[in-house]
Amino acid sequence: MLSHSIEALRMTGIMAWQIFWALSLGFLLSSIVEAVVSKAQLSKLLPDSSPRTILKASALGAASSSCSYAATALARTLFRKGADFIACMAFQFASTNLVVELSVLLCVLLGWQFMAAEFVGGPIMIALLVLLLRATLRPRLIEAARAHANLGLAGRMEGHAAMDMSLHEGSFLQKITSRRGITATSHYYWMDWYSLVPDVALGLLISGILAAFVPSGFWQAFFLTGHPVLTRIWGPLIGPLVAVLSFVCSVGNVPLAAVLWNGGISFGGVISFLFADLLILPILNIYRKYYGLKVASILAVTFYLAMAGAALLVEALFSALHLIPAHHQLAIMNASITWNYTSVLNLIFLAISALLLLRFLRTGGPAMLREMGNAPADPTAAPHSCCHSEPEPPPTHSCCRSEPDSDPDPPPPPPPHCCH
Repeated sequence: MLSHSIEALRMTGIMAWQIFWALSLGFLLSSIVEAVVSKAQLSKLLPDSSPRTILKASALGAASSSCSYAATALARTLFRKGADFIACMAFQFASTNLVVELSVLLCVLLGWQFMAAEFVGGPIMIALLVLLLRATLRPRLIEAARAHANLGLAGRMEGHAAMDMSLHEGSFLQKITSRRGITATSHYYWMDWYSLVPDVALGLLISGILAAFVPSGFWQAFFLTGHPVLTRIWGPLIGPLVAVLSFVCSVGNVPLAAVLWNGGISFGGVISFLFADLLILPILNIYRKYYGLKVASILAVTFYLAMAGAALLVEALFSALHLIPAHHQLAIMNASITWNYTSVLNLIFLAISALLLLRFLRTGGPAMLREMGNAPADPTAAPHSCCHSEPEPPPTHSCCRSEPDSDPDPPPPPPPHCCH
């Protein structure tokens, strides 16, 4: 027992070391995108569930945070502000399945085929979801969901969803290289770490425990590895149900996916498991709070069908193209901490993280973090806006503080800020 426990902790530590640089790179790229894409007009861009709007919702979701709780909170906020419900669900799906940090982590842990499958399967899943929701959600149900959403019951990461630190002026390069742009990037970067570390840590710990304690024979029997045809059908069907019970969402489920793949789950089963981070039990309860029990039940069933259906199609497509990798023990499961390219990249990203941390601490970052879990004072108002110099009154919540020398004249006493 003791040796297994030590092995579980060793596996957890090694996996954490192996993925640190990839996770940091993903968060950095995601933060840069978030710093230049504003949330302020999102609801106006999603007026219906037409193909064009769904494409916009998917693109905007891919440019947002990968935190599942923040994605569900932002989807409700957009819905309350008049956005189409189905388009909001498409946005929510893209926010957790088409984001850059997930792609980087998949490529490092599982291989490029899984990253490609996520990008191919994500749009298929969103298309299936739109068709299913159109078939099941009648106008009266959507209005009932809107009335329930307007009750303003709190979920998680409401403050995270309401924060908008994007810059509105200048070219892309000017935005990301300006002092305000670097500040916004540092805030988004550490906001992602703050919101996702619990899930990543839980995912790594569960992965280490499963790898150390669960014998391979159990996984092989559970995933029907002795039946080549049946396992390809069973994997996509059972993957989301395993995810429901894992309590791990966002990018935290990637290490778990690696353990399942080592155990013998099919390629499509891994993909459906990854898709299902929006079906874990805490998030299902949030849907109930946000939209009522009846609509939440419809969402649970349609989400499952879309996830499993997309994974089955991906399995068939990649099999036909001979792109499914052979089952083998992933290198990360037998790795050790040595001086190699992983160590070099980890040291580089530790230095980058330290520089961003200094910027974060100097510009009111800790106070901003304290606002992340709170519901905004008026959830139907525009997102908290900061890090730009538009000639409008200062918002109630300013998530970033200007550099000390940015305004030579002392401003009048500000309203209450989340950073000061």
